[in-house]
Amino acid sequence: MNFNDYQRAALRTANIGPERARRDRLANWALGLIGEAGEIAEDMKKHLYHEHELDHAALVKELGDVLWYLAVLAQEVGVELEEVATTNIAKLLLRYPDGFSPAHSMRRVDEGGRKAE
Repeated sequence: MNFNDYQRAALRTANIGPERARRDRLANWALGLIGEAGEIAEDMKKHLYHEHELDHAALVKELGDVLWYLAVLAQEVGVELEEVATTNIAKLLLRYPDGFSPAHSMRRVDEGGRKAE
């Protein structure tokens, strides 16, 4: 499955009826994305600092929830996931042409040749 196929499949379960204002949809998708990311952060905290086992199956489900909210939020603002993914990789290639390292991070270059802060 590619990103755009996933996005179309995810939209099948998005509550985007005409009775919902765009503002409400944007808030729902953005807050949902943050909430699901927070659940992953909580699981990581418990694993890293409370010595809980990392539940792989639960993590995959939470990551899927993050992806779902990302997909529907992107759709709401007229962006395909494929564009999000390719734009992100292009940005990372510009910043870290030889791969990540702390030294590269300190002197990375962003769009327009600007040194990132």
